[in-house]
Amino acid sequence: MTAFKSDFLRTLSERGFIHQISDETGLDDLFAKETVSGYIGFDATAKSLHAGSLIQIMMLYWMQQTGHRPIALMGGGTSMIGDPSFKDEARKLLTPADIEDNLSGIRQNFASYLSFGDGPKDALMINNADWLMGINYVEFLRDVGRHFSVNRMLSFDSVKLRLDREQSLSFLEFNYMILQAYDFVELNRRYDCRLQMGGSDQWGNIVNGIDLGHRLGTPQLYALTSPLLTTSSGAKMGKSASGAVWLSPEMLSPYEFWQYWRNTEDADVGRFLKLYTTMPMDEVARLAALAGSEINEAKKVLATEITAMLHGRDAAEQAAETARKTFEEGALAESLPTVEIAAGDLDAGIGILALFVRAGLAGSNGEARRHVQGGAVRLNDQPVSDERKAVGSSELTSEGVIKLSLGKKKHVLVRPV
Repeated sequence: MTAFKSDFLRTLSERGFIHQISDETGLDDLFAKETVSGYIGFDATAKSLHAGSLIQIMMLYWMQQTGHRPIALMGGGTSMIGDPSFKDEARKLLTPADIEDNLSGIRQNFASYLSFGDGPKDALMINNADWLMGINYVEFLRDVGRHFSVNRMLSFDSVKLRLDREQSLSFLEFNYMILQAYDFVELNRRYDCRLQMGGSDQWGNIVNGIDLGHRLGTPQLYALTSPLLTTSSGAKMGKSASGAVWLSPEMLSPYEFWQYWRNTEDADVGRFLKLYTTMPMDEVARLAALAGSEINEAKKVLATEITAMLHGRDAAEQAAETARKTFEEGALAESLPTVEIAAGDLDAGIGILALFVRAGLAGSNGEARRHVQGGAVRLNDQPVSDERKAVGSSELTSEGVIKLSLGKKKHVLVRPV
């Protein structure tokens, strides 16, 4: 492990954030002697970021915590195209209204991690539509496009993979890397930004920006990438069996977010404590060393600390208490995820398969049927073996709800309205 002088790079290194740096010594010297501005770009492809983006958000967090200025670049312009990196096909094109709607949600994701303002170390949130949407295309081709080698661009893994698979790569998408490189130059000109960070799949795009900056006369620019994370079993970060692990509480409840981290694989606990919490490294080492049934206590700490950063300490502790009551006491916790069903529908009776789909515990009747056949479905804590069972208002508990369970860890309350 490199012995860095600057607090920022030393913190990132010891916590496992660093995959590649374009010039370790130069960047370390820069961070050691002055306040540095660095950015990460986030395209507006949904109304919320998901847990897969947390590693990038935490890099910006540590940048600010060590005395520097993080920039969250919103891709209001680049989202009109979509990043083709390592995708099998082109992204669905979004309208300007779609993008603005998504951006309003994504902005909220950062509020718990960064302090925004006008001071030299306050975080900035910038939209690349500010300069991209007004570009004169012919002038841009002459002044910027001439600096890009198509031969070199074709050699990047993100492009080469698509071509090797004989999958279509449109001219529209091919321009994405040019726009991303230009973003780096514009951020340097406007905000003295010297560093771009991102996942390791962005290395080629970031290096393009460094090279363009050199050709257009900027000061030396730098790249830093983080490893692309998967769980120990190979699952993609930010995805669960029931879908994306959204950061917005409107799209995923704090309890469900807590549960995602509580279900971390044993081998990932130490790594995730380093990356996704701010706990001291000696405490991380202590928790990571736990084994056997004790590792479950470390997982609860992990889930609570990550949830507290995003949703607040009260919401995190409530989620932990809900889980304790549900799993350890078998109680019906009021803060379990709830779905509302028309009272008339319940009076008429709803098939158990359809109810599981409406509750979000299955994606289709066929999936719900397989869960029933596998013995994973419970109604008010009682196993369900009849896939044709109709659930009606007679199933309501004394609390006025119906508890649906899938396995031991997924529970939803059905409440009539």
